[in-house]
Amino acid sequence: MRLLPFRATALALALLLPLAPLHAQDAPAQVEPVPGAEEIEPDPAATAGKPRDPLEIYADLNLFGEIFDRIRAEYVDPPDEQELIRAAIQGMLTSLDPHSGYLPPADYDDMRQDTSGEFGGLGIEVTMEEGVIKVVSPIDDTPAAKAGIMANDLIVELDGVQVQGLTLDEAVGKMRGPIGTDIKVTVVREGVEKPLDFDLTRAVIAMRAVRYSLEGEAGDVAVIRLSRFSEQAFVGIENAIKDVYADRDGVAPKGIILDLRNNPGGLVDQSVYVADAFLKQGAVVLTRGRLPEESARYDAQPDALDAQIADVPLVVLINGGSASASEIVAGALQDHKRATVVGTRSFGKGSVQSIISLGPDGAMRLTTARYYTPNNRSIQAVGITPDIEIFQNVPEELQGRDEIIGEAGLAGHITIEGQEETTVGSSVYVPADKAEDTQLQYAIRLIDGGETDDAFPPKAE
Repeated sequence: MRLLPFRATALALALLLPLAPLHAQDAPAQVEPVPGAEEIEPDPAATAGKPRDPLEIYADLNLFGEIFDRIRAEYVDPPDEQELIRAAIQGMLTSLDPHSGYLPPADYDDMRQDTSGEFGGLGIEVTMEEGVIKVVSPIDDTPAAKAGIMANDLIVELDGVQVQGLTLDEAVGKMRGPIGTDIKVTVVREGVEKPLDFDLTRAVIAMRAVRYSLEGEAGDVAVIRLSRFSEQAFVGIENAIKDVYADRDGVAPKGIILDLRNNPGGLVDQSVYVADAFLKQGAVVLTRGRLPEESARYDAQPDALDAQIADVPLVVLINGGSASASEIVAGALQDHKRATVVGTRSFGKGSVQSIISLGPDGAMRLTTARYYTPNNRSIQAVGITPDIEIFQNVPEELQGRDEIIGEAGLAGHITIEGQEETTVGSSVYVPADKAEDTQLQYAIRLIDGGETDDAFPPKAE
């Protein structure tokens, strides 16, 4: 049976619309046109912002249906109608701003996995070294660790298929999979003559969002690196602080450095929890949207964790890759004078996206609010400016390519009337070697007393 053309459907819907609104006011008298008289075009400024007539809207939908029908009937090859419709939906959403969009079912599943911080896998942290997949370390209490896979093992085959030639992402993708499924991993180990085979069953693996280390001359400066705001973020921060105190036999560190550089953000509620870990009261972030339910204030609450570290000096590191939830945390700690922010200006993503499930058809990501720091500062297309600006020593081959303008450089970004936007770039370069990390080393010296600045420690006004 032939499908009813979309244009006919749209027209039928338009004809079924209630006409009562059209009679809300007296109809203007009909005036006969005067021959030769000049027609006056409507003033766009006068009509801007006024709701459109529903009949006009459905006329535009009828145009969409006509184009869809012509593509189906006349395109050189038979098109995939589902893909056509999904592409149209994607175009509609991405025309709003750079962060709204359509998530097909597979992409929606990936996004949920990323934000949950959990996936089906083996529990191996790997890297690519000279074209070979190398195990950095197995994660404790995972299938890989229990089976005996060790750091520096070289993965050569997965289910009997060589991995040589695969990218790191491709190899990781093959190791991940549905929980409870089996995979054979073949590794080459230094000092062992023959390759070793491990038959593993995939299990729930929690991605490590937080790492910590003790730095400084006396090893008494805690550096806590938060890489993403997944559901594991606050728990990771909480555990890292507990481990720091355990490593120091219950003695507080001389200072804490919270490293949010190149952290792209994630869940807003996790940003509130993380900021709350260092604050005992006051607003963390304000959101304002078109609908009343999208406008809210999120406050910190006193608890045992912030009481434990209340007197420990805090430095937050940011750069051009610190976005969204990272900016919420940095802005809140900066406004409350709880931390000194060091580095370069952040990305400037000051909008909130709601993920709206579409059932078996995936989901849509829709910008529903803007967020502001406790002092009512907008982050959108401006970012967080550090209290102390410190630049990295960028290798010559990367100079000029290490900077991004951020949100203000994205086509179609949301603007705020009267607000001056960023026009210059901010570096995203962070050296792998901590000894060469100028920003990190400055923060350590700031806490140790080797550097001084009026912004550290921050003073309440």
